Amino acid sequence: MRINLLPHREQKRQARQRQFVSLAIALAILGVAIVALVHVILNAQIDNQISRNELLKTKIAELDAQIKEIDKLRDQIQQVLARKQVVEALQANRNEAVHLLDQLVRQLPEGVYLKSVKQTDKKVTIVGYAQSNARVSTLMRNIEGSPWLEKPGLVEIKLVNVAAPGASGPQHLNEFTLNFQIRRATPESVAGPGAPVKAVSKGGKA
Repeated sequence: MRINLLPHREQKRQARQRQFVSLAIALAILGVAIVALVHVILNAQIDNQISRNELLKTKIAELDAQIKEIDKLRDQIQQVLARKQVVEALQANRNEAVHLLDQLVRQLPEGVYLKSVKQTDKKVTIVGYAQSNARVSTLMRNIEGSPWLEKPGLVEIKLVNVAAPGASGPQHLNEFTLNFQIRRATPESVAGPGAPVKAVSKGGKA
């Protein structure tokens, strides 16, 4: 007795093909779903990072504006401090001319007469007559010892004939040019701009 098994085998082969195709389609759909899910997740992360970057840009712009404002305030503070120092210097040295004239009178030794006094900032130039070179040296020592004057320097000294009132003839005197500086009033040098002046006279008149 013969049994034909060909239709049964063909049916199994076709069933396996259908299962393979179904599995392939399922895997393709799963792959597409995974790709789509990954794409969505990446897009969400990119959008989140873009939002964070925008937030950082906004905060950085705010910080830049605050830094500029701080710089402006710092510049204003420096300007105020500079003006304050100028005002303090002016207040501390407002009696400078008085001290200068007072010290010239106090430190001028006998036999020395001033012809002119010129001040340029701290520098003072005096031109005068002295009976001898020793008188000029005494004046320079007195300036060194003064609480308001400093750094004397002799520019020129020469012998000249000067007509003196009441004299029988011209006198032979030493004409000199002398530079020195005014010692600015500071807390370290003096007690204050209103402190009493202490005369230091070496060989000069009080």
